[in-house]
Amino acid sequence: MDNPDLPALKVLLQQVRSIAVLGLSPHPSRPSHVVSRHMQGFGFHIVPVRPGVAGVLGETAYASLAEVPFRVDLVNVFRAAAHLPEIVEQCIQLNLPRIWIQSGIVHEVAAQRAREAGIQVVMDRCIYRDYVSLFTDTTP
Repeated sequence: MDNPDLPALKVLLQQVRSIAVLGLSPHPSRPSHVVSRHMQGFGFHIVPVRPGVAGVLGETAYASLAEVPFRVDLVNVFRAAAHLPEIVEQCIQLNLPRIWIQSGIVHEVAAQRAREAGIQVVMDRCIYRDYVSLFTDTTP
């Protein structure tokens, strides 16, 4: 796996203000909801991308990345690995700069396709855990 090292992850997170969360669940007990709520608490603008819901965490939800009416800084993926090739193609078409694929989700071919298109990729890591370890000096 070809993830950025910790100093590079810190720079990446410092450059991000808006995070489109693919698969953001409206259910408070789900990992996508917990992680996104914490990231929102750290000051990030969370943009839910999930068909069939009007909003999550007080933010308007969009059925797809293409429907988000502004360019996001990072796409955070909480979807099964089988969906990653399609997600990467959407990110390429929308000229999005970064994709973060959450812990336990791996698709090397899709990640390589994204890198080749100039997208910064983090895969099989938890954005919340990394943020906490890099910026708060405590463990989640």
